[in-house]
Amino acid sequence: MNEKRLMYINGEWVESVSKEVIETKNPATGEVIGSIPRGVAEDVEYAVKVARETFESEEWHTFAPINRGRILYKISEELLKEKEEIARLETLDTGKPISQARKDVEAAALYFEYYAGAADKMFGETIPIQAGILNYTLREPVGVTGHIIPWNYPLQILSRSTAAAIATGNTVVAKPAEDTPLTALKLAEIIDRTKLPKGVFNLVTGYGKEAGLALANHPDIDHITFTGSVQTGSAVMSSAAKNITPVTLELGGKSPNIVFEDCDQEDAVEWVLRSIIQNAGQTCSAGSRLIIHESIKDEFVQKLVRKIEKLTIGHGIDDSDIGPILNENQYNRIEKFMEIARKENADFLIGGERATDKGLENGFFFKPTVLDNLQADSYVAQEEIFGPVVCVFTFKDEEEAIRLANGTEYGLVTGIWTKDGARSHRVASKVRAGQIFINNYGAGGGVQMPFGGFKKSGFGREKGIEALRNYTALKNIALKY
Repeated sequence: MNEKRLMYINGEWVESVSKEVIETKNPATGEVIGSIPRGVAEDVEYAVKVARETFESEEWHTFAPINRGRILYKISEELLKEKEEIARLETLDTGKPISQARKDVEAAALYFEYYAGAADKMFGETIPIQAGILNYTLREPVGVTGHIIPWNYPLQILSRSTAAAIATGNTVVAKPAEDTPLTALKLAEIIDRTKLPKGVFNLVTGYGKEAGLALANHPDIDHITFTGSVQTGSAVMSSAAKNITPVTLELGGKSPNIVFEDCDQEDAVEWVLRSIIQNAGQTCSAGSRLIIHESIKDEFVQKLVRKIEKLTIGHGIDDSDIGPILNENQYNRIEKFMEIARKENADFLIGGERATDKGLENGFFFKPTVLDNLQADSYVAQEEIFGPVVCVFTFKDEEEAIRLANGTEYGLVTGIWTKDGARSHRVASKVRAGQIFINNYGAGGGVQMPFGGFKKSGFGREKGIEALRNYTALKNIALKY
């Protein structure tokens, strides 16, 4: 398993010019499971140069959209054929339960399938101007696209942006997270077996502060897609701004589940639980706030705690309910939040500490945690923890629920739980979030649904047809006859 891997540029497997490598580890055991090249600015320069030459080549310019679609569909098929192997690789690299990793592979395949169907359906319009003028628009590819991928859903997030970019005729330079690069390299292997022209898809591994920064700074990148923290996203946007490069940013969240007194409690408590323990809470859209009507708070929270007590914590490869935190830095971040929560006089209804059962000694496992009696404007209530921690707040009426939901700097996802249809639509219209789920949370991933945030959760949209706009530029042509 401990293999030395190479980067993928111009259809070839290459080392970095640095000749250095980065080790990648299994978060559950600390075991080294592979190494990747430590890509640097010179590697990014080469990859961008290749991507630019390929984009401007006659071969790619005349490559029929329907053939782009066929290749994307072939990638989808190959991902599904190798689902078990890829899921195992994802679990070993990220620590997440194998059942969740399988769903990630299925989602990745669905992105390629979905955008395969869109490749030859990017339509322009004719616009009536006056007699003797034929005016029409074209949606053309933006050019060379940069993709900076986070560590929590490496295969799925790489697939959703690169499939859309290639479907619309762009070329790609992607930089996976140094902590979890293995399935990205596996995707490159699959792409290498297709008839996609060399240089369309390029993958540079390395640290964010080196290869990622070089990509964000590069003057010949025409669009950057970034998923990650607000701090890093702000830095990426600042770098891109120097070159007037447009960006799509999918950043953090402090997403609430708003639970009204008339909800189906059994259904709601199950989804509140799922929304915070998926990938050990290391999810931008995690349901990290529970905003609940005061009349059912005690009963509901007791049900939630009882469900948490039954969860298993362990290695992802054993398909435990909750796997490890990615690494020591991420674990220490969560611990710091717990220290602050104690200073803020939070009540720990369950969890709040490291899991130390036998077999967990070499990983960073954290018990799922429910925090109560925090002030809504407290640090822990406001900031993204990125772990299996949910903060509980109560409300008296609809107006207070909406105020609490909108009371952070984030606006990514919201769940609304009520049997009152009119109320669900009223609340949805007033909550500032990019995705709102009524009596569900996540809708099974939904690659067709536009995804993105308000406020500091970012801007632009990924997923669905809407994402294709990121990777196209609108051209207007007026012909006099």
